[in-house]
Amino acid sequence: MTTKTHTMSKQGAQTIEAQPRFKQRSYEIQQYGQLHAMPLSLPESAIKQNVECLNHLVADSITLYSLYKKHHWQMTGPTFYQLHLLLDEHAEQIEKTIDLLAERVQQLGGVTIAMPHDVAELTKIERPPKGVEDVPAMLSRLVSAHATVIQGVREGIELSDKNKDYTTNDILTSEVLPLQEMQTWFISQHLVDTPFASFKEEG
Repeated sequence: MTTKTHTMSKQGAQTIEAQPRFKQRSYEIQQYGQLHAMPLSLPESAIKQNVECLNHLVADSITLYSLYKKHHWQMTGPTFYQLHLLLDEHAEQIEKTIDLLAERVQQLGGVTIAMPHDVAELTKIERPPKGVEDVPAMLSRLVSAHATVIQGVREGIELSDKNKDYTTNDILTSEVLPLQEMQTWFISQHLVDTPFASFKEEG
């Protein structure tokens, strides 16, 4: 352990060591796509496959989360209040699964996708317009986005089972897939074309 010496100014005062050093940059100590070794008793090839699959799920889940927030903010119409709250609740639930998926990438020794521009390059979910669509279109986009995520989750379940990565398999099976399926059900029921009330004349 080295001892740090204190430099003195011309006035005899000590330098302020508490001064933050801003604008620091670094080379990448681990590049995206690289793995560092973890003692998980899994072949490197299996880990690489699982990390790649998980990162696609992270990208699609972040995109789905953003789509929910967009529609939460831009919601209109007579069901505004109910859908405004529902979409925000779904977004919060999805955010928790994003954290699970991203942290699993890191646990496997990988580097998780994170920044919006990188996510946009990787996601398979269709990009929505910047402006406001009508409510059925908003909800239909969400169902389609869920379908994309669900397909990826099911592929991930099969892959992680084949690779004997039981922790990843459990996260996808017990946490991510049930939530995606439940939210798809909730949203799709708002697309059933039925009136709020029906009236039959007597006689």
